[in-house]
Amino acid sequence: MFLLALLPIVLGVVVGWGGLLGFREKLPRDRGAGVRTAATLRSDDTFRIANKVAGLPTIAAGAVGILGGVAALVMPGTAGVIIATVVGLVGMFALVLAGGLLGHRAALAVPAPAPVPAGCSGCACGGCSALQQA
Repeated sequence: MFLLALLPIVLGVVVGWGGLLGFREKLPRDRGAGVRTAATLRSDDTFRIANKVAGLPTIAAGAVGILGGVAALVMPGTAGVIIATVVGLVGMFALVLAGGLLGHRAALAVPAPAPVPAGCSGCACGGCSALQQA
């Protein structure tokens, strides 16, 4: 039963750490962590904003997982350990899902980057404005 109680604690630490990195805008886009939808992966800015918005609920999810695991460790019976573990895991999953949905909606609110005109290399030299007016 001890290992069962450690499961939400370990997952809570991992989830909370990911939420903290997202909230502090330090979550790398090239890894498999964070809110990863088509809207959030549109640009670096959308990924950063989405994971910043999802960061706080994700940190709270990690805390719920840790608290559920600690509660399972102090439960006297097997049923109490199982219930505390399940409640901690379900609560953590629900908060991560809510944070992901909030992050996705925040990414949808970010305007799409302007398309690069034909004949422009995207170097920001100012020559593209002349191409658009012609």
